[in-house]
Amino acid sequence: MSDHAKFQRMLEILLMLDCKFGRSIDEISRRYNISQRTVYRYFDTFSKAGFVINNNKGYYNINHKNSLVDNISHLLHFSEEESLILSKAIHSIEDDIELRTKLIHKLCSLYDFDRVIHAILRKEDTPKIYNLLQAIKHQKQVILKDYKSGHGGTIKDRLVEPLDFTNNYNAVWCFDTEDKKNKIFKSSRIKEVIIKEENWCFVKSHKVGKTDIFRIHDYTSFPVKIKLSLMAFNLLIEGFPLAEPFIKKENDNEYILETEVCNYLGVGRFVLGLPKEVEVLGDNKFKNYLKNQL
Repeated sequence: MSDHAKFQRMLEILLMLDCKFGRSIDEISRRYNISQRTVYRYFDTFSKAGFVINNNKGYYNINHKNSLVDNISHLLHFSEEESLILSKAIHSIEDDIELRTKLIHKLCSLYDFDRVIHAILRKEDTPKIYNLLQAIKHQKQVILKDYKSGHGGTIKDRLVEPLDFTNNYNAVWCFDTEDKKNKIFKSSRIKEVIIKEENWCFVKSHKVGKTDIFRIHDYTSFPVKIKLSLMAFNLLIEGFPLAEPFIKKENDNEYILETEVCNYLGVGRFVLGLPKEVEVLGDNKFKNYLKNQL
């Protein structure tokens, strides 16, 4: 490996250590495919350069208060003004959700999520998402305070084991310890996230579902095939940008969408809203669903 590549890797590891809860030696070793001995050697280099590395029960991070390299450490952070500008820039991307998601993922891979979270999330959601991320990282149970259920119309606390986020952190997959089921919980419906001391207890039951191009979540999927007019094609791309890779152009006014959906709810709403602009192809299951809806 060249000296440039080694320096880049060391800088990336230094960025990883600039977080609140720290990183384990094993995590760093697996992420960069290096030995744990090499990780400790990098730590020794950081210490000689003036960084103080905390060790909190096997989780390492930078001690900014005692480190000598205060000016350099500032380069690892977004200032309040930078965060505001970055947040406005990302959230101004209304039409291209895929692009917005890619930007978020790239920021999270370059910078630790603990520090970039304020720049990519809306202010009111930041503490909730942050606590959920930490609970996932450390495999802790959480309480979703005053969760507003869209189905039952109830508002109550939920004791869950958070597993993973959907696109843009709009929702989180969790195992509900009361119902003993894996579910989706909307971030906007959570008042507060409280991290418990208890570790995950139902790991064998954990299961993360899928998200289709119409932003519908489930564990199963069904094939759909639809012929679109130019108008329907434009509306689909504008409303659901992730559909574009699954569309083939037949001619200037005919396009074919062929994909899989978690259920017919999302695609059904789209088709029923444009009755003269779409034609359902394929098997009769989706056609029968539309007839029942009508």
